[in-house]
Amino acid sequence: MPGSTSQAAGTPGQPLAARQAALVAALVADAPAPPGFAPEPLAAARTALLRKRAGEVARHWPLLAAGLGPEWPTVFARWADGRPSAGSLRDGWDFARDLRDERTLPPLGAEELAAREAGHRYDGRGTPRPRRLPAWGRAGGAVAVQLAGRVRLLRPARR
Repeated sequence: MPGSTSQAAGTPGQPLAARQAALVAALVADAPAPPGFAPEPLAAARTALLRKRAGEVARHWPLLAAGLGPEWPTVFARWADGRPSAGSLRDGWDFARDLRDERTLPPLGAEELAAREAGHRYDGRGTPRPRRLPAWGRAGGAVAVQLAGRVRLLRPARR
C-alpha cells in the first residue's frame, strides 16, 4: 500500500522511524508521551516493561534479587526508571554497585557482587571481561578471591 507507513499512528508526515523512536523513548527513557497516545495506558506498559526487566536481571543476579525479597521488583524498577538498559548482566552490576554505594546492599547481594568483582573486570561502560590474574572483590564486608579461574568466597557479608 503506497503511503501506508506515513499514515500510521502519530503525526502524519513525520517519518515512521521518528514516531517509533518517540514511542520507545516514552516507554523506556522517561520521555513525554508522543502525540496520539493516552498517558495512562503508556504508563501501564512502562511499568510492565520495568517489571519484565527486573525479572531478566534477577536471572543474572539471583542472590541480589533474593536478598531484596518481595521488594526486588519495586526497588529495581525505581532504580531502572529512566535509565536505558545496558543488558541484564550490566544492569544488575550497576544496580548492585549503586546499592553498595548507598550502603543498602543486602548481604546475599554483597556476596554475589564480591564474587563478580573478583572474577571479572567491569568499568561500568564496556562488557565485563574475565580476569586472568589472581584478583579479589569486596562488597558489604564480603570478600571473594579468584585464583586460576575459580572464585571463592573467603568471608561472607555482615548479616
